[in-house]
Formats: sequence, C-alpha cells, structure tokens
Amino acid sequence: MAIKVIVAGAKGRMGTEAVKMILKDSELQLACGIDSKLDGVDVGEVIGLGHIGVPMHNDLEQALEQYEADVLVDLTTPQSGRRNMELALNKQVRPVVGTTGFSAQDITELSELCQQQQTGALIAPNFAIGAILMMKFAKQAAKYMPDVEIIEMHHNQKLDAPSGTAIKTAEMISEVREEHRQGHPEEKEEIDGARGAFFQGFPIHSVRLPGLVAHQQVIFGGEGQTLTLRHDSIDRSSFMPGINLAIKKVMHLEELVYGLDKIID
Repeated sequence: MAIKVIVAGAKGRMGTEAVKMILKDSELQLACGIDSKLDGVDVGEVIGLGHIGVPMHNDLEQALEQYEADVLVDLTTPQSGRRNMELALNKQVRPVVGTTGFSAQDITELSELCQQQQTGALIAPNFAIGAILMMKFAKQAAKYMPDVEIIEMHHNQKLDAPSGTAIKTAEMISEVREEHRQGHPEEKEEIDGARGAFFQGFPIHSVRLPGLVAHQQVIFGGEGQTLTLRHDSIDRSSFMPGINLAIKKVMHLEELVYGLDKIID
C-alpha cells in the first residue's frame, strides 16, 4: 500500500519539487498540499503541472483530520515548522521536516512528544545526499585536523543564519574535536563580525546572495597543508532523493531523528 503524504509548503520551490517527486514514485501517494493562502484549488494547477486531482488546503489541522495520511513533509518556515510537527504528531502522522531554525529546547520537547505518541519524526537540516557525506567526511577529518572554518552560502531569501547544515556540521565536528579558540590570542576585529560567528572556538561564515541555492565549504588547516570539503546544490532537485528516503525510513521510526546522517550508513 502506498504511503500517503501531505506536503506543507507545496506551492514553494522546495514543495513543488517534492510534489513532483511523490507523483513519480508508485510507493508514494500525494494526499493534499498545504498553503496558508490557498484552499480547494488543484495542487497541479497551482504549480504548473495541470490538473492532478489533488486539492490544496489552507488549514493543516483540518487536512490531518480529513485525510488518513501517513507522513507530513514540512517545507515551510521556522515559524511554522514546530507547530506543524506538533499537529501531525498529535494525530500520529509522521513528520519529515526540512525547515531549519529549531532550538535545542525545540528538539528536546518534540522528541518527548514523539515518545508520548510512539510516532517517529525526522528533522533534516539538509536532504542532499552529497551534503550528508560532506558532514560525515568533516567529522572524520576533524579527528586529525582540528583547526577548521565553515563557509556556508545560500540564496538571499533564506531566513536563518548560520544555516542548519552549517550548525549540524559544526555539531558533528565538535563530537570529535577538543574545544579550543582558534586564531591569534590577541586577534582583533577591525569590523565587528569580520571573523564570523564562533561555535566552540571555530568560525562559521554565512553568505547570502541572489543566484545561490545551497553551498558549503569546510576548510581544515594543518602544518604546511589545507583540506577543503565542498558541496554545492545547484538545483533543488538535489534534495529529492533524500526526502524520498526520509519518507520511507520514518515509517519505521518511533522516535525523533535529527539529521539524515543518522539513517544513512
């Protein structure tokens, strides 16, 4: 039986790609799309696919009651993501969330809700398989080259900085890197913020420009050498294999998983 999926943010650029991916997979079924300003119109007509017989709704709570969905794919905003997860979990619908900006407290409280409902959920700062591999390689490299800086670059409409991917990468590095402040001990910023934002002693730099999609470099420095890991998403279709994998994996989870790296061997 196909997995029934609701897509929140179906009109957006990521949501549009997710709808196309779901329609192409016989193991998945699009139940409806969610957009706060649209109700009753056909999802396909909204995103340029023509009539597909699947409606758009402006109220997620009502949609969760109306459709017997298995999974909610949430590709909205940090302001909506937590509430949408709570609505889904309370209906025992499994959320797959690409929205970033969750705090540590959010993760803890949502994890507790998953346990209460015995319903799995997955939050992924990045769904691109290449980006997940970059994070894993960065963690491995940090064991041997602990001096590191992260430069993340995104389109200028991104709401959060640093990106969720950069934060997740930094967290994975910090698991194997002894915390220490990098740079000269008397280093002085002539302009505030010139050295970026420090995470456990190493800098993260955020770039926001039109024309970019999602890009990150992790640069390691050692005596007489440097190592650069770089990933570029040049099109949002790069995230779809990861979302597809997450939808299918979350059906077998009963807890909250933070990061696609946790379900990729």
